[in-house]
Amino acid sequence: MPIVNVRPVERRDYGQWLPLWTGYNTFYKRVAPDDVTATTWGRFFDHYEPVHALVADAGDSGLVGLVHYIFHRNTGMIGPTTYLQDLFTKTDARGLGVGGSLIEGVYDAARSAGSPRVYWMTHETNNQAMLLYDKIAERSGFVQYRHAITSRD
Repeated sequence: MPIVNVRPVERRDYGQWLPLWTGYNTFYKRVAPDDVTATTWGRFFDHYEPVHALVADAGDSGLVGLVHYIFHRNTGMIGPTTYLQDLFTKTDARGLGVGGSLIEGVYDAARSAGSPRVYWMTHETNNQAMLLYDKIAERSGFVQYRHAITSRD
């Protein structure tokens, strides 16, 4: 695989981004309805949105990975914190440094935005990814809880 260029996603990338997005959602056994996909894609190009995307471009081989991240306020610091929300690489790109390059791209974006921290979550069964994560970040020790909000009929 050629060396990848990590760069901001461009509108012309949609046809190659979509299969990566679908692969990410499939990996986590979630469904992204068409309206969610369209809204997510649109947010990357809306300068008022804090949602951003980088892609790993392998030249003639096309896009081989994506990462989405969000800047948000935090009560523990002045600058924005950076949440790395989605990271995915094609199967044949795993273990070749693509994921690490995408994370480094987020680190660079955070630095440029004055963000002192990047954080993310992964599923406890994502052992292959955690081999990388344990080398480039520290586990916070926090456990995530969630509750789905539904309308009351």
